Amino acid sequence: MQRVGIVVFPGFQVVSLAVLSAFEFANAAAPEPVYELHVLSEGGGTVRSSAGLSVSAEPLDDIELDTLIVVGGTEVQPSTQGLIEFLRTVPDRARRVAATCTGAFVLAEAGLLDGRRATTHWYFARELQARFPKVKVEEDRIFITDGPVWTSAGATAGIDLALAMVEEDLGAELARSVARKLVVYHRRSGGQSQFSALLELEPKSDRIQSALTYAKRNLTAPLNVEQLAEAAHLSPRQFSRAFHAETGQSPAKAVERLRVETARLMMDQGRHPIDVVARQTGFGDRDRMRRAFLRHFGQPPQSIRRATRAAEAAA
Repeated sequence: MQRVGIVVFPGFQVVSLAVLSAFEFANAAAPEPVYELHVLSEGGGTVRSSAGLSVSAEPLDDIELDTLIVVGGTEVQPSTQGLIEFLRTVPDRARRVAATCTGAFVLAEAGLLDGRRATTHWYFARELQARFPKVKVEEDRIFITDGPVWTSAGATAGIDLALAMVEEDLGAELARSVARKLVVYHRRSGGQSQFSALLELEPKSDRIQSALTYAKRNLTAPLNVEQLAEAAHLSPRQFSRAFHAETGQSPAKAVERLRVETARLMMDQGRHPIDVVARQTGFGDRDRMRRAFLRHFGQPPQSIRRATRAAEAAA
């Protein structure tokens, strides 16, 4: 039985506890339970979250752990000396240690991230780098594994981290089963961006949102203004004017952003040849996709793929 400890503290973020569900559902999907789950805090007892919900925690002691996960909060708070001293002993007695969201600051304060690649919520990433210059912060990643140390972005990214742990322990098929039961996408790759083109566009009307949804589902189509306008039930002229007013950019630029986002995701999650990725994301050929990648990422697809593979090999 693998003991998983989740460390909470006053003001922790409730959504961080979603990582427990991944291990809970893995126990249900496996032939027999694999994980023994413990909620821990420095002094034990009742711990109040930032939302006002309280949980009952066991005190940090000499419990033998396989995995320890420090959750995050809505703000970066000073860590207690007792928690820091405890964390410094964890690498000697646990197989892996992790943090979600601002929990990375706690690991960094304990020195566990020195010389390692790590991530956190994008809002706090530059602060993490400034306060702990020995940490190699990558601010736009869902999660990062560097040896036995795991870190993730904020909020639901902790679920992706937990699913990756389940996959490492019990295999991809069981992890996919857990993801289906959690009704989440199986799982976002660690190298995936924290940002989404659809979220950043934030259209105000259902018509423009419908056009964007249509575009994402039909990336192999030409997706000219006429097609998008039809999906929005507007004339091409009305559509172009409304789209720019609501998103601040042209339909063509928005479609290209959707295509490069999808192409990069395909490259992160699979071994598709560049030509196949270009066709399936609507670029048509690799040269056109290369020019788009240079505009958006400053690097060609081949360089991004090499960097992703090198990071995976290092992990």
